Amino acid sequence: MPNQTPVPPPPPTPQPAPPTPASKAPTINIGEEYGTAKKNLPPAKIVMIAIGIVLVVVLIASFLKRATPQASGSLDNVAAVEIPGQGSTMVALTVTIHNTSEKILYVHTIESKLKPATGEDSTADAVSAIDFARYYQAFPLLKRGAQPALPPETKIQPGESITRTVIVAFPVTLDAFNQRKSISVVIWPYDQTVPVTLTQ
Repeated sequence: MPNQTPVPPPPPTPQPAPPTPASKAPTINIGEEYGTAKKNLPPAKIVMIAIGIVLVVVLIASFLKRATPQASGSLDNVAAVEIPGQGSTMVALTVTIHNTSEKILYVHTIESKLKPATGEDSTADAVSAIDFARYYQAFPLLKRGAQPALPPETKIQPGESITRTVIVAFPVTLDAFNQRKSISVVIWPYDQTVPVTLTQ
């Protein structure tokens, strides 16, 4: 009987690895896959310091670039007369204006503000320069210390000073006007956000 070649035994079947204990299994924190304030932002103290520095810079820039009047000057003379039977007072206000800017000042509108001893402030627009002669004829006292009229569209060159008069009427008696706290001439130039205010 011929010799038979022995059949090798089948290879052993691999056994699955024993399960890893839960305590040693790798953990995946899903929350860390997304941006969080704790992971992405610097500490709150640094953020507050940075905000503070930005605010200081903005405030300094605003202060340096704040709007200022284009001119300075003074309210030199006040002549007032009561309008008979109306309880109103007509006032001639003589001002000196000095253009302190580097560009021409063009007068747009002119008004006056009265702060009385009691009651609310009052504002009056300047009368037309065309009517000055008529008012001077009716109330000669208005001419005391008066200068040529300051009409709208007056042009004042850089560095130039002029002395001019405006006339206004307030709905107060002369006695109330004379007891005022203050009176101002407010000149609004074209293309300006701050008026030239001259007070006495």
